Amino acid sequence: MERQREISGSNTSLAQRAWAIRRNALLMGEVQGQGYIGQALGVADVLAVSYFHALNYRANDPEWEARDRFLLSIGHYAIALYAALIEAGVLPENEIETYGMDDSRMPMSGMAAYTPGMEITGGSLGHGLGIAVGMALGLKRKKNPAFVYNMLSDGELGEGSTWEAVMSAVQWKLDNLIAVVDFNNQQADGPTTNALATGTEAPKWEAFGWYAQEVDGNDMSALVEAFDNARNHPSAKPRVIICKTKMCKGIPFLEAREITHFIRVEADEWAKALAVLDEDKPQ
Repeated sequence: MERQREISGSNTSLAQRAWAIRRNALLMGEVQGQGYIGQALGVADVLAVSYFHALNYRANDPEWEARDRFLLSIGHYAIALYAALIEAGVLPENEIETYGMDDSRMPMSGMAAYTPGMEITGGSLGHGLGIAVGMALGLKRKKNPAFVYNMLSDGELGEGSTWEAVMSAVQWKLDNLIAVVDFNNQQADGPTTNALATGTEAPKWEAFGWYAQEVDGNDMSALVEAFDNARNHPSAKPRVIICKTKMCKGIPFLEAREITHFIRVEADEWAKALAVLDEDKPQ
């Protein structure tokens, strides 16, 4: 199916898109002086490939029936998705300054169904993939060709409801479902791999009957190949892409810190982070 996007700058590279997503996120974080900026910077490459390579959507018609659905299970990643939706032209850039404010369409954590481009209200971790299974099954029964992409976190792999959804997707042969796992190995109380997400992830999903890939989530070429493979795989299996990302990617002085779930950025560091990003703008 031909990609349908009504956005400007069609010759803009994916690296430039990821840079813009990071910049949008930093600008929003600066408004409130806080936010899950580590996750936003880390997952920017994944979102760039999602919105500017993989997904079918119309920026000026977020409810287009044949659109691919992108579900964000991880509510605290909302700042990252807002940044991508702004770059995609779904949300206007001038709303950046309203981030987290009363009556804003961009609440700080969790998501609002009234926000253009937001398919679900997320944040109660472990529920997103189950919703995606139901949505993908419904689309199949309606003979709608759209794909459902569900972004979830490595922390959600410790939720039993996630694995119930994994099994359900196989039962219903949901080859229109693509799960995208942001595996940054960070949870509120330490590394994810010190909790329940131990071992290599892809074989777990394969054992349940999924087509699984594990890639460097900050390698644009690897991501493009993985997203293409997932969408075009000939089997009747659901698909998963496990993306190993680095928190705070693109801002070295933040990358170097010991990070868990939430990184503290001091008041004077927002401008410094923006300056570092601007110096490294892709051409």
